[in-house]
Amino acid sequence: MGMSVSAGGSSRGGRGRRRGRGKGGLISEINVTPFVDVMLVLLIIFMVAAPLLTVGVPIDLPETQAKAMNSETQPITVSVNDKGQIYLQETEIELDEIVAKLEAISKTGYDERIYVRGDKTADYGTVMKVMARVSAAGYKNLGLVTLQEQDNQ
Repeated sequence: MGMSVSAGGSSRGGRGRRRGRGKGGLISEINVTPFVDVMLVLLIIFMVAAPLLTVGVPIDLPETQAKAMNSETQPITVSVNDKGQIYLQETEIELDEIVAKLEAISKTGYDERIYVRGDKTADYGTVMKVMARVSAAGYKNLGLVTLQEQDNQ
């Protein structure tokens, strides 16, 4: 009786290959580590940038004791700054253009909520004219935006 000994110690012909890796062969496994690294970097970038994407018109809002409202969708905002300039979202517009622009925006109908943001030093008459024009455009769901009052003790 004889015994056979293979040189590679493997029962598959003695070559010792695994999953397509041979001498100078291609690696057939997917390396997901660079993909995960890129995705984590993008996640961090979006987490940092998301708070900066809010309404960008700088307005000093008055403070009240009203509670904050919950909103599921991004509302339409009309802002009046301390110089009397009027902004629809972040775009400056004239008072006479409000009705036409809001009628063009109305995708979901006139039940959509519109927020009016007025600087606390803005002219009261200008804010009221803006609210009248928004109402004339057919929107009845108006809201005034304020900051929550802080306890100064």
